[in-house]
Amino acid sequence: MQLRTTDDITAFIIADPRRRAILDAVRRRRLPDWAVGAGFIRSAVWDVLHGYAEPTPIADVDVLFFDAEVVSREHEAAIEAALRGAMPDVPWSVKNQARMHRRNGDAPYVDTADALRFWLETPTAIAIRIGDDGTAILLAPFGVQDLLEIVGRPTPRGHEKLSQYHQRMREKNWPACWPRVRILDSDLPGSPPRRVECATAG
Repeated sequence: MQLRTTDDITAFIIADPRRRAILDAVRRRRLPDWAVGAGFIRSAVWDVLHGYAEPTPIADVDVLFFDAEVVSREHEAAIEAALRGAMPDVPWSVKNQARMHRRNGDAPYVDTADALRFWLETPTAIAIRIGDDGTAILLAPFGVQDLLEIVGRPTPRGHEKLSQYHQRMREKNWPACWPRVRILDSDLPGSPPRRVECATAG
Protein backbone atom coordinates (compact mmCIF):
# COMPACT_ATOMS: atom_id res chain seq x y z
CA MET A 1 0.00 0.00 0.00
CA GLN A 2 1.29 3.42 -0.95
CA LEU A 3 0.86 6.16 1.64
CA ARG A 4 2.08 9.49 0.28
CA THR A 5 -0.53 12.13 1.05
CA THR A 6 -3.10 13.24 3.58
CA ASP A 7 -5.81 11.74 1.37
CA ASP A 8 -3.96 8.42 1.27
CA ILE A 9 -3.81 8.30 5.08
CA THR A 10 -7.46 9.25 5.47
CA ALA A 11 -8.62 6.64 2.98
CA PHE A 12 -6.41 3.98 4.58
CA ILE A 13 -7.73 4.59 8.09
CA ILE A 14 -11.41 4.54 7.19
CA ALA A 15 -10.95 1.50 4.91
CA ASP A 16 -9.63 -0.56 7.82
CA PRO A 17 -12.68 -2.38 9.29
CA ARG A 18 -11.45 -2.28 12.87
CA ARG A 19 -10.58 1.40 12.86
CA ARG A 20 -13.76 2.30 10.98
CA ALA A 21 -15.80 0.48 13.63
CA ILE A 22 -14.02 2.46 16.35
CA LEU A 23 -14.68 5.74 14.55
CA ASP A 24 -18.33 4.85 14.04
CA ALA A 25 -18.71 3.96 17.72
CA VAL A 26 -17.40 7.40 18.69
CA ARG A 27 -19.47 9.16 16.03
CA ARG A 28 -22.64 7.64 17.46
CA ARG A 29 -21.91 9.33 20.79
CA ARG A 30 -22.37 12.68 19.00
CA LEU A 31 -19.63 14.38 21.02
CA PRO A 32 -18.93 18.02 20.16
CA ASP A 33 -15.85 18.57 17.97
CA TRP A 34 -14.70 14.97 18.38
CA ALA A 35 -11.82 13.10 16.79
CA VAL A 36 -9.71 10.02 17.40
CA GLY A 37 -5.99 10.55 17.21
CA ALA A 38 -2.40 9.92 18.23
CA GLY A 39 -1.31 6.26 18.07
CA PHE A 40 -4.61 5.26 16.48
CA ILE A 41 -3.25 6.81 13.28
CA ARG A 42 0.51 6.91 13.84
CA SER A 43 0.88 3.22 14.68
CA ALA A 44 -1.27 2.12 11.75
CA VAL A 45 0.74 4.20 9.28
CA TRP A 46 4.11 3.08 10.63
CA ASP A 47 3.00 -0.57 10.57
CA VAL A 48 2.23 -0.25 6.86
CA LEU A 49 5.47 1.59 6.14
CA HIS A 50 7.37 -1.21 7.90
CA GLY A 51 5.51 -3.88 5.95
CA TYR A 52 4.02 -5.50 9.04
CA ALA A 53 1.31 -8.08 8.37
CA GLU A 54 -0.17 -7.72 11.86
CA PRO A 55 -0.98 -4.43 13.59
CA THR A 56 1.11 -3.30 16.53
CA PRO A 57 -1.06 -3.20 19.68
CA ILE A 58 -1.67 0.29 21.03
CA ALA A 59 -1.97 1.13 24.71
CA ASP A 60 -5.07 3.28 24.30
CA VAL A 61 -7.44 4.75 21.75
CA ASP A 62 -7.39 8.51 22.27
CA VAL A 63 -10.84 10.03 21.87
CA LEU A 64 -10.77 13.83 21.83
CA PHE A 65 -13.68 16.22 22.04
CA PHE A 66 -14.23 19.85 22.98
CA ASP A 67 -17.05 20.84 25.32
CA ALA A 68 -16.53 24.00 27.35
CA GLU A 69 -19.87 23.52 29.13
CA VAL A 70 -19.10 20.20 30.84
CA VAL A 71 -15.45 19.79 31.77
CA SER A 72 -15.54 17.22 34.57
CA ARG A 73 -13.49 14.04 34.56
CA GLU A 74 -16.68 12.25 35.56
CA HIS A 75 -18.25 13.21 32.24
CA GLU A 76 -15.26 11.74 30.39
CA ALA A 77 -15.51 8.57 32.47
CA ALA A 78 -19.19 8.21 31.57
CA ILE A 79 -18.32 8.47 27.87
CA GLU A 80 -15.58 5.89 28.29
CA ALA A 81 -18.04 3.56 30.00
CA ALA A 82 -20.54 3.95 27.15
CA LEU A 83 -17.84 3.23 24.59
CA ARG A 84 -16.68 0.16 26.52
CA GLY A 85 -20.26 -1.04 26.43
CA ALA A 86 -20.22 -0.75 22.64
CA MET A 87 -16.71 -2.16 22.12
CA PRO A 88 -15.39 -3.69 25.37
CA ASP A 89 -12.12 -4.90 23.85
CA VAL A 90 -10.95 -1.37 22.95
CA PRO A 91 -8.67 0.47 25.44
CA TRP A 92 -10.63 3.73 25.40
CA SER A 93 -9.16 6.98 26.69
CA VAL A 94 -11.49 10.00 26.49
CA LYS A 95 -10.28 13.54 27.10
CA ASN A 96 -12.19 16.82 26.84
CA GLN A 97 -9.72 19.23 25.27
CA ALA A 98 -11.58 22.14 26.85
CA ARG A 99 -9.93 21.22 30.16
CA MET A 100 -6.61 19.69 29.12
CA HIS A 101 -4.80 23.04 28.92
CA ARG A 102 -4.92 23.21 32.72
CA ARG A 103 -3.16 19.89 33.11
CA ASN A 104 -0.60 20.78 30.46
CA GLY A 105 0.14 24.32 31.63
CA ASP A 106 -1.01 25.91 28.38
CA ALA A 107 -3.27 28.78 27.45
CA PRO A 108 -6.88 27.66 26.89
CA TYR A 109 -7.40 25.80 23.64
CA VAL A 110 -9.89 27.10 21.10
CA ASP A 111 -11.06 23.72 19.83
CA THR A 112 -9.82 20.17 19.27
CA ALA A 113 -7.70 21.09 16.25
CA ASP A 114 -6.06 23.88 18.26
CA ALA A 115 -5.33 21.47 21.12
CA LEU A 116 -3.31 19.28 18.77
CA ARG A 117 -0.95 22.20 18.18
CA PHE A 118 0.16 21.91 21.81
CA TRP A 119 1.11 18.24 21.66
CA LEU A 120 4.83 17.60 21.91
CA GLU A 121 5.79 15.57 18.82
CA THR A 122 4.73 15.99 15.21
CA PRO A 123 3.73 12.43 14.18
CA THR A 124 1.38 12.12 17.17
CA ALA A 125 -0.37 15.48 16.62
CA ILE A 126 -2.89 14.05 14.19
CA ALA A 127 -6.52 12.96 14.47
CA ILE A 128 -9.46 11.91 12.33
CA ARG A 129 -13.22 12.25 12.50
CA ILE A 130 -16.16 11.16 10.37
CA GLY A 131 -18.99 13.59 9.78
CA ASP A 132 -22.67 12.73 9.73
CA ASP A 133 -22.47 12.61 5.94
CA GLY A 134 -19.71 9.99 6.11
CA THR A 135 -16.94 12.34 5.07
CA ALA A 136 -13.65 11.75 6.88
CA ILE A 137 -11.57 14.72 7.96
CA LEU A 138 -7.93 14.51 9.01
CA LEU A 139 -6.69 17.08 11.54
CA ALA A 140 -2.94 17.54 11.11
CA PRO A 141 -1.72 21.00 12.19
CA PHE A 142 1.90 20.11 11.37
CA GLY A 143 1.14 18.19 8.22
CA VAL A 144 1.89 14.53 7.60
CA GLN A 145 5.47 14.63 6.28
CA ASP A 146 7.10 13.47 9.52
CA LEU A 147 4.50 10.75 9.91
CA LEU A 148 5.16 9.47 6.40
CA GLU A 149 8.95 9.80 6.77
CA ILE A 150 8.80 7.91 10.10
CA VAL A 151 10.29 10.79 12.06
CA GLY A 152 9.67 11.89 15.63
CA ARG A 153 10.28 15.62 15.92
CA PRO A 154 9.30 18.18 18.58
CA THR A 155 6.49 20.56 17.71
CA PRO A 156 6.92 24.26 18.57
CA ARG A 157 5.40 23.46 21.97
CA GLY A 158 7.71 20.47 22.20
CA HIS A 159 10.67 22.82 21.74
CA GLU A 160 9.39 24.86 24.67
CA LYS A 161 9.07 21.68 26.76
CA LEU A 162 12.11 19.90 25.40
CA SER A 163 12.84 17.95 28.59
CA GLN A 164 9.27 16.58 28.56
CA TYR A 165 9.65 15.71 24.88
CA HIS A 166 12.89 13.86 25.63
CA GLN A 167 11.24 11.95 28.46
CA ARG A 168 8.29 10.97 26.24
CA MET A 169 10.60 9.72 23.53
CA ARG A 170 12.54 7.60 26.00
CA GLU A 171 9.35 6.16 27.46
CA LYS A 172 7.71 5.53 24.08
CA ASN A 173 10.87 3.90 22.69
CA TRP A 174 9.34 3.77 19.22
CA PRO A 175 12.43 2.25 17.53
CA ALA A 176 11.82 -0.93 19.53
CA CYS A 177 8.55 -1.38 17.59
CA TRP A 178 9.48 0.38 14.35
CA PRO A 179 13.25 0.20 13.70
CA ARG A 180 13.15 2.79 10.93
CA VAL A 181 11.93 5.54 13.26
CA ARG A 182 14.30 8.50 13.58
CA ILE A 183 13.83 10.43 16.82
CA LEU A 184 15.10 13.98 16.43
CA ASP A 185 15.97 16.43 19.15
CA SER A 186 15.66 19.77 17.39
CA ASP A 187 15.28 21.45 14.03
CA LEU A 188 15.66 25.01 15.20
CA PRO A 189 17.68 27.36 12.94
CA GLY A 190 21.37 26.82 13.51
CA SER A 191 20.77 23.57 15.39
CA PRO A 192 21.19 20.47 13.21
CA PRO A 193 18.81 17.68 14.24
CA ARG A 194 20.25 15.29 16.78
CA ARG A 195 19.01 11.87 17.70
CA VAL A 196 17.45 11.35 21.09
CA GLU A 197 18.66 8.22 22.85
CA CYS A 198 15.79 5.83 23.47
CA ALA A 199 15.50 3.40 26.35
CA THR A 200 16.33 -0.22 25.72
CA ALA A 201 13.27 -2.31 25.03
CA GLY A 202 12.41 -4.98 27.52
